[in-house]
Amino acid sequence: MTMPPRVLLADDHTLVLEGFRRIVEQRCEVVGAVEDGRALLEAAAQLRPDLILLDISMPLLNGVDAGRQLKKLLRDVKLIFVTMHADPAYVSEAFKAGASAYLLKRSAARELDQAIDAVLKGQYFVTSLLTRDIVNGLSDGQNGLFAQRQELTPRQREVLQLIAEGRTIKEIAALLNISPKTVEFHKAQIIFHLNLRTTAELTKYALAHGLTSA
Repeated sequence: MTMPPRVLLADDHTLVLEGFRRIVEQRCEVVGAVEDGRALLEAAAQLRPDLILLDISMPLLNGVDAGRQLKKLLRDVKLIFVTMHADPAYVSEAFKAGASAYLLKRSAARELDQAIDAVLKGQYFVTSLLTRDIVNGLSDGQNGLFAQRQELTPRQREVLQLIAEGRTIKEIAALLNISPKTVEFHKAQIIFHLNLRTTAELTKYALAHGLTSA
């Protein structure tokens, strides 16, 4: 008897998680549900699921950066992004991070079933709500929304998100297991690379680039 695929759910809205669970548990084993990106990494390491459904905008660590770490942690795990972001830059970043499928939260429930079927066969899936022009544009290399962000290191992106979410330097240091001086150094580098001056400007940038929904 074939075992059902094991699925881990990640979204910062409880009602969304419950909706996902109702859809996928008809054919999959839901092994866990988490509400932030760092909890997702911990749960994935412990539970080792076959599939992960995740949002892009999640607290503590956004889905794109979490996805990159997940693919290093579990090379064979399949990532299905389900998000509100329809901009081609987000779609492109998700697939660069290791996505196998990309859906919108307004996609039909049947598309989630189709996406699961596709990724389990080693295929890719993009919701029909994204136009052909958007899908074709994923390889054009002109994703201006993320152009500046690519100058930041993964650690700098983590620090930027936590700053935008209102965390103090000491809190960020504790979360990332680094010294406060190192956090200050990363913050200075972020300000330099992005040519921004204030915490408010950093927060606005993080919101605009999907690093946080705070």
